[in-house]
Amino acid sequence: MGFLQCVHEKAVYKKVPNGELIIVAVYGDDLFVTGASLDLINEFKRRMAFQFEMLDIVVLTYYLGIEVSQGNDCVEIKQERYAMKILKEACMEECNPTLCTMEPGLKLSNAEDEPEVEATQYRKMVGCLRYLLHTRPDLTYSVGVVSRYMQSPRELYARAIKQILRCLKGTTSFGIKYNRSNDMKLVGYSDSSHNVDIDDGRSTTGHVFYFGTPPITWCSQNKTTMALSSCEAEFMAATAAACQAIWLRKLLAEVTGLERQKVIIRVDNKSAIALSKNPVFHGRSKHIHTRYHFIRECVENE
Repeated sequence: MGFLQCVHEKAVYKKVPNGELIIVAVYGDDLFVTGASLDLINEFKRRMAFQFEMLDIVVLTYYLGIEVSQGNDCVEIKQERYAMKILKEACMEECNPTLCTMEPGLKLSNAEDEPEVEATQYRKMVGCLRYLLHTRPDLTYSVGVVSRYMQSPRELYARAIKQILRCLKGTTSFGIKYNRSNDMKLVGYSDSSHNVDIDDGRSTTGHVFYFGTPPITWCSQNKTTMALSSCEAEFMAATAAACQAIWLRKLLAEVTGLERQKVIIRVDNKSAIALSKNPVFHGRSKHIHTRYHFIRECVENE
């Protein structure tokens, strides 16, 4: 039908007949269709239905556990029903709600002196919570922490999951709202904790990117490489965020046909910012793996 597959996201196809954009996103045997012209969308659906047996739900309202509410000026996504299902599976429908995803100051470790818990149920809860992260970036860090102990779960980790579920109880209706705006700029934030993992001393890094006001992508993970200072940990986190930023701006430009925009990445460590801008800090950074110096090239090119 004349669609072109996006280079930077193979599940997305686009076509611009008569200057009007139409986009199709494919997931398995499901299709999401959007575009500038309702006539183009209806024509696409008509031609597809002629070739395949298809069900047209007209306006997207629910998909794989994600609830979608569409208005004239915004689109809201959430997983309220899925969150209630998780609470029911854990028998915590009547638990006391809280707004804290983890107890303040809690540091989990390989607590071998703690009694073991039923591994299958623990892994099931972690898996369910991880799927919930599609619309709940606020839970990303805490769920990422409990995900590290799937091999031999203990009571300490199970209590941490219960804390997350208590938070979920009080925030089941939370989600993300995407507003229509003319000021749609990509802005990213990166951060890292240094040497907080009691077991191996590795850092936990994370980043989040906003397109305008709402977040569109986020990540929190335990680094596989050891950092020797907070500066190095932040520098490595910023490099990972730079890689994500490059992909996002390429994808955005490809889908919209607009010129690639600059992406701002905000880092809260002065030493890491100086290191990314000025290569004279060679004495402090010569031990850092070469791939993490990629962010310097990004800064120079801008």
